[in-house]
Order: sequence, then structure tokens, then C-alpha cells
Amino acid sequence: MLYMVDMTVNLPHDMPADRADDIKAREKAYALDLQRQGKWPHIWRVVGEYRNISIFDAADHSELHQLLSQLPLFPYMVIKVTPLCQHPSSLQAQS
Repeated sequence: MLYMVDMTVNLPHDMPADRADDIKAREKAYALDLQRQGKWPHIWRVVGEYRNISIFDAADHSELHQLLSQLPLFPYMVIKVTPLCQHPSSLQAQS
């Protein structure tokens, strides 16, 4: 099942730089692993914001929640999830 996930990160302004750097490094490693597994096939940065729009491929809502809640930046995120289905006018639907 595909999901569009809009993630906005709000790190505390008083978070020590070394702590923020550690969280970001762990986040990147986890995100790359999910991409290699095919669970996170698309990620786009929103220009000018600490935000991304991503497509996740999870078996169900529970798996998506598990994937998202394990993100190291999860405690500092506002996340909006939109489940997706194929549009009948897409090329893939015509096959």
C-alpha cells in the first residue's frame, strides 16, 4: 500500500549541535536502509523548509506507523499521512 507522507522537522533551538548532528546521522542511515528495502521509494525536499514529501510502500497502516515511529527525528516531527490508490487514468491502470 502506498502512502504520501509529509514530514516537517522542528528541532528545539536550544538542542546542542552535537546531539542534533547525531540524530540527523542516525536518521539518514535509517532512511537509506528503508530506501534500499523498497519501503521508502521516493523522498523530495520542500525548498526553503526543513520538510520533505515522501512516498512509503508499507503492507498496511500498522507497518507504516512502525516505520515512521522508528525514525530518530520522529519525536521532533509533525507528520501528515495520506493513503494512496491508483488513479484510473494512470498509464499503469491501462496495462
